[in-house]
Amino acid sequence: MWKLHKQGAAQSAPLSGKTTKARGDAAEDQALAHLQRKGLELVSRNFRTPGRGGGEVDLIMREADGTLVFVEVRQRAGLAHGGAGGSITVHKQKRIVLAARHFLWQLGSEPACRFDVVLIGRDSEQVPQWIQGAFEAPATF
Repeated sequence: MWKLHKQGAAQSAPLSGKTTKARGDAAEDQALAHLQRKGLELVSRNFRTPGRGGGEVDLIMREADGTLVFVEVRQRAGLAHGGAGGSITVHKQKRIVLAARHFLWQLGSEPACRFDVVLIGRDSEQVPQWIQGAFEAPATF
């Protein structure tokens, strides 16, 4: 039954003709270009922890002063339920922090870090909204 449901979902493509993955990739491309124009350098894209139940960071950027910036990119589908920004729940933040900690462990050092969010509007002409320091990593969870 699950397989049939998934097949039906795939057949009802969005009106724009793009898959969710394609829209997400386009939003990440737009966020990356915006951050690079602001002077940040790409370190990694779509960094994932190994195994199931891990986390992912959409973009890992570096500022000129060496600060690592872990970026979550969200595209606004509407304002319901708080819009794109409201969809970054505490659970989602924990998964991003988990991936960031894994990245830092692999890096072997802990430079200054920050967690940012870039919100992309539905209209590709809109300027992305960059929220610096959108949330902090808890000491434990």
